[in-house]
Amino acid sequence: MTDQGKKVLLASPRGYCAGVDRAVETVEKALEKYGAPVYVRKEIVHNKYVVETLQERGVVFVDETDEVPEGAHLVFSAHGVSPAVRESAAQRNLLTLDASCPLVTKVHNEARRFARDGYHILLVGHQGHEEVEGTAGEAPEITHLIDGVDGVDRLPDFPEDQKLVWLSQTTLSVDETMVIVDKLHERYPNLENPPSDDICYATQNRQAAVKEIAPRCDLVIVVGSKNSSNSRRLVEVALEAGTPASYLVDYASQIEDAWFEGVETVGVSSGASVPEILVKELMEELARRGYTDVEEVTTTVETITFALPRDLRLPRRNNPAVAQG
Repeated sequence: MTDQGKKVLLASPRGYCAGVDRAVETVEKALEKYGAPVYVRKEIVHNKYVVETLQERGVVFVDETDEVPEGAHLVFSAHGVSPAVRESAAQRNLLTLDASCPLVTKVHNEARRFARDGYHILLVGHQGHEEVEGTAGEAPEITHLIDGVDGVDRLPDFPEDQKLVWLSQTTLSVDETMVIVDKLHERYPNLENPPSDDICYATQNRQAAVKEIAPRCDLVIVVGSKNSSNSRRLVEVALEAGTPASYLVDYASQIEDAWFEGVETVGVSSGASVPEILVKELMEELARRGYTDVEEVTTTVETITFALPRDLRLPRRNNPAVAQG
């Protein structure tokens, strides 16, 4: 095959979502305002490059609040935390900054409200994921986790008059989640839906873009870390949408020669916690391999932004015209 036939389909939207952008900027602004070290509980976002870059600047990542010196600055990650974690931080007099994605916070608010109203919550998500642990921690006694379709069969038989609602992790596969929800509705006819989609707009948009390009690709490469749920879902979505092969890489250096045998069209996307510099490096590597014809395929344009935590926002300047009046 000559280089003339080699092409790249670049999915858009891709990369940073508004929640990740806010979380990373929260840590950067905290470093600027308070100086190093700034502590972060868990990884601020699930991306190896981002975490290592922040570590080089003086960020200390910890698993739990008891690893943080009393009175220090602690940032809660984008994935959200349970009330127990907040209480633990308060007991240690930690100065906390909440970088939880507002869309994750929305699910927490739903969990609290439904628990207060007497519901049992059927939470669709991945066992052990920080977001799931945080959401379930809002009402642990009445929250039941469903990890995969088989998890539906392991749920208890609820009394007929028990109010039930399902919620979900924000970074799941839309299609897989709907299969689980359909099965839940079959088993529990009185099951209620959440007031709005829990799977976030960015997760849905990135999956839709990959679905658009995958049938036209011989190979799809997704930039993202292995512990990133939404990045792993993009690989699955690409395969389900018809591409013969799809791989997840943190860096361009991880791609393998064998992947490109007989490959004419390569699709490229990246998870919602991936900075664009990593996609740029992958595109440069593909160009070196002869894939210089690039078509960006845009399925939607994202304009959502989220404000920083209040303590890190710039003070509003007085309007001179108003001041003179």
